[in-house]
Amino acid sequence: MGNKKTNTRHLATISLIIMAAGFLATIPMPQSIWRTVLQGGFEAGLVGGLADWFAVTALFRHPLGLPIPHTALLPKNRSKIIAKIISMLENDWLTKESIQQKINNFQFTEKIFSLINEEIHGNNLKKNSIKVIKHLIKMVNLQKVAPVIEKELKSQLNSLDTKHYLPLLIDQVTVRKYDEKALDLVLKEIDVWAKKDSTKYRLGGIAVDMIENIPADGIMQFAIRSFSNLVNEEKLGNIIQNLIIKGVDSFRDPFNQNRQTLLIHIHQKLESLKSDEKMYEELERFKSQLIAKWEPGEKINEFLANAQAKALDFVEDPIFYDEYLLPFIKEGLSEFGSDQEKMGQLEAWIKLQIAGFVDKNHSKVGKLVEENLEKLDNKTLIHMIETNVGKDLQWIRVNGALCGFLIGLALVGIKALF
Repeated sequence: MGNKKTNTRHLATISLIIMAAGFLATIPMPQSIWRTVLQGGFEAGLVGGLADWFAVTALFRHPLGLPIPHTALLPKNRSKIIAKIISMLENDWLTKESIQQKINNFQFTEKIFSLINEEIHGNNLKKNSIKVIKHLIKMVNLQKVAPVIEKELKSQLNSLDTKHYLPLLIDQVTVRKYDEKALDLVLKEIDVWAKKDSTKYRLGGIAVDMIENIPADGIMQFAIRSFSNLVNEEKLGNIIQNLIIKGVDSFRDPFNQNRQTLLIHIHQKLESLKSDEKMYEELERFKSQLIAKWEPGEKINEFLANAQAKALDFVEDPIFYDEYLLPFIKEGLSEFGSDQEKMGQLEAWIKLQIAGFVDKNHSKVGKLVEENLEKLDNKTLIHMIETNVGKDLQWIRVNGALCGFLIGLALVGIKALF
């Protein structure tokens, strides 16, 4: 652009020089019709070129630096020109109505979806999507999230109704025969305990002490003493031990009547718990105390930290975008794009937001232009205008010299003709 402007300026100067040289060259020539015609043409071309040079130069500066009135029009009328430019932008070129019309004629959702479909497989979108997701994961403040989770977890546990879950638990005990399994476990432990030698002697000692401490007199006392002389701790312990072992064995038999009676009694007791209000109250108190003393904060923090680390590793995995995120985005776009009602609502919302933005900030367009123009000094502003329109202005000078030459020829010719 700068070279074109310089070349055009040189051409304008050369045209002016040619007119001046032609005029001077015709002065010493002998008198003739052709001398008169050529001299008139070059004279008119010189005048036209000088006049246009003066007019073009006067737009931007004082010709030859002389403070001639009504010259340097741009620097003198800078404020008026800027105001006119702003007024033209706001009221003629970029009016609210014209912008609104362009907004209404433009299909934003179609362009947005088309752009997304074009870029969705590109590496840039892939890298940026992963980067954004990782940033969002890292932004999660675990120290703030953990107390919220703890509070909600305790709230949910406190809201659990024991009247709903205890009957279910009792029913499962019956269905899964946990009562029988518990009885068999107790019988097993009793059997192991009863078969120990230490148990035998302990039971024998207890029996001897009980016999000796039985209150009796007369014949009964004589009989008790005779019996105690016949047995000792070992014999009594052995008798009691055998009785316990045989009793345990009998209760292990699934068809034993005593076992069946005991299990029926256990079932009845369990069923009675379903309507025991005192049991429910006690369970509620126990639950509340247990939850109040429970402090899972450290475990929750540890769990969240592990979950966050695993989430970051998962996002960095090459298969994350192609096998998880990309199908999810495609499915969402396809589902949304096939719903004409949603598409229409989105289009209307986008246009409404843009229209509202334009309405609120339309005056700022002129303000922005004004601020940018005010930042420029006169020299820079003149240089910008000359750079952009200087070529056309210099052609005015060339055309002025050429047209003046032709008009001068015509006028002198007409004068000579008459």
